[in-house]
Amino acid sequence: MRDTIAGIVIPDSPLVVEATELVRDTTNHLIYNHSRRVFLFGSLRARALELEPDPELLYIAALFHDLGLIERYKNVAQRFELDGAGHAREFLTSRGFSTAEGDEVWTAIALHTTPEVPYLMSPVIASTTAGVEVDVLGINLATITAEEITAVTAAHPRPDFKRRIVEAFFTGFSDRTETTFGTVNADVLEHFLPEYRHIDFVDVIQRSAWND
Repeated sequence: MRDTIAGIVIPDSPLVVEATELVRDTTNHLIYNHSRRVFLFGSLRARALELEPDPELLYIAALFHDLGLIERYKNVAQRFELDGAGHAREFLTSRGFSTAEGDEVWTAIALHTTPEVPYLMSPVIASTTAGVEVDVLGINLATITAEEITAVTAAHPRPDFKRRIVEAFFTGFSDRTETTFGTVNADVLEHFLPEYRHIDFVDVIQRSAWND
């Protein structure tokens, strides 16, 4: 029988089973539970927004979206969102999914910390960001019923989540500070490193190679 949480049916295809085992076994409880909540909250928000994302693709986007915070998946030459995006696309295309499907999930993960833009794109991309915003930022939490919240958090608890996820962000990209330019991730570095100052966009313009 397929697992249902808060009225959301968890896909049970071989792909989903493999992805679940991979993320559960190679990350930690914090990232695994958060990623599953992102799928569930993203699915609930999709209903409210009258979106119909492909459940498998949304599940993979949600499960892989924070892999870049885990040491074994990190590439310090790029921003952390691109790590999970790349692994998700490779996971899908190596298992017979189309390039377009892989690219859609790549985009969903790559843009999941970017405000507004994802909502103008495909249902998978929009729903991934919606799930992240509910679970991390509490955006639109009031649109989720108390019963749904209870069901989701009973299945995937979030003890001390606010503190622990911010610490996970810091650990995930404190060794690649330059990649946070122009992103919300710079706020995390400034929170933990009093001496750190984000790369200022205006300074970059004024110090550019142009002579005007």
